[in-house]
This record gives sequence, structure tokens and C-alpha cells, in this order.
Amino acid sequence: MMKILLHICCAPCSIFPIKRLKESRMEVVGYFYNPNIHPYQEYKRRRDAVQGYVDLVQLPVMYRDEYNLEEFLQNVVFREQERCHYCYHSRLESAARAAAQEHIPQFTSTLLYSRHQNHQLIKEMGESLAKHHGLKFYYEDFRKGWNDGIETSKKLSIYRQQYCGCIYSEKERYIKAGKLLPNNEPLPPKAVLVQPGEKQRHREGRRKRGHRSGM
Repeated sequence: MMKILLHICCAPCSIFPIKRLKESRMEVVGYFYNPNIHPYQEYKRRRDAVQGYVDLVQLPVMYRDEYNLEEFLQNVVFREQERCHYCYHSRLESAARAAAQEHIPQFTSTLLYSRHQNHQLIKEMGESLAKHHGLKFYYEDFRKGWNDGIETSKKLSIYRQQYCGCIYSEKERYIKAGKLLPNNEPLPPKAVLVQPGEKQRHREGRRKRGHRSGM
């Protein structure tokens, strides 16, 4: 049975890859290292969700439990549009190093399950890092199990995050939902004074106006 190290980004994304690798008769060892997840409470919720799921499926996991917020920001500041390059590389490099240290001949990542990630870039980085560490990068398009992973995670009530991980992606989530304006758009209307007891009515009024305007 061939051994493989599986970098795990979160519990929902791990469901189908773990299933597929086990079906392929591989001995899977998980690896959790995700310094891109912010803020800390979100990081903790995702880590705890992983711990709960891998216990359920009896998967051994190595945890590099480090919340390197400052290091992440220092490496992406002024390059925010290219932050995913650093995000992929830092996690895959750590996984490759761990696999080499544990004499595990190949590694892969649950990042390959997501429809929202750059598969070609992940594949190229994985293969480059594997070559550097004397390993093999196992590539499989786990996106084919997208619906399977969603259905199983909901059935098991596994925590499902609402954004990719970093504070930039969290902000983009609210921009897409129309709750924030991008930096290059006009400032919002003048602030409205709300007296005590009027908070709820003010919110309801904003929702109604937004609905009428098609927001």
C-alpha cells in the first residue's frame, strides 16, 4: 500500500479527497498547516472541524498548528492581487518538507477539490516542490466530487466556511454581497444619526431601500 501525505485546508474540502485516496488503496496521512486563515477564531473553528472529521474517519494527521498572521501579511502586502501564489506555495512547501522528513514518497492537497482555486498553478508548484524534495506530487482533479463533499459535510453538520481564508478574501465576500464598496468606488452616503431605540427600524428601512433599488 503506497503512503501519501495529504495537505488539508479544511474539513469540507477533505471529504472527497480522503475518500478517493482510500479507494485507490493508499495509506493516507493528513497534514494541517494553514497560516492563511484569519482571524484567529476562524482559524480555530476550521482546525477544530478538521480534528472532528478526521477522528470520525480515523485518519492520522500531523498538525503544524501555527497562526503566522504577521508573516503572511508581510509576504503579500503591496502584492495583494497575487497573494494566492504565496498562499499556495507556503502551504505546499511545508507539506513537501514534512513528507520528506517522514519518508512519505508523495504528497497532494485538498486545494485540488475546490472549484475556486487555480488548479494549474497548484499542480505546477506541487510538481516543482516535489522535485526539489525528491518526492512525487500526486495530482487528481478532485473537483468531480464537489457535490459529494457538500452533501456529506451538510449531512454531518461540519462547519462550512463562507470565504477562502485570508482577511482579503473575507472582505471580498462582503463586497460581492453588496455590503461593502471596493476601494476605488465613491464613498457611501453621509452618515445617518440613529437615536436609541431606532436601530432596528433604521436597519429595516435600509433593507427596504436596498430591495427597491435592486441591491
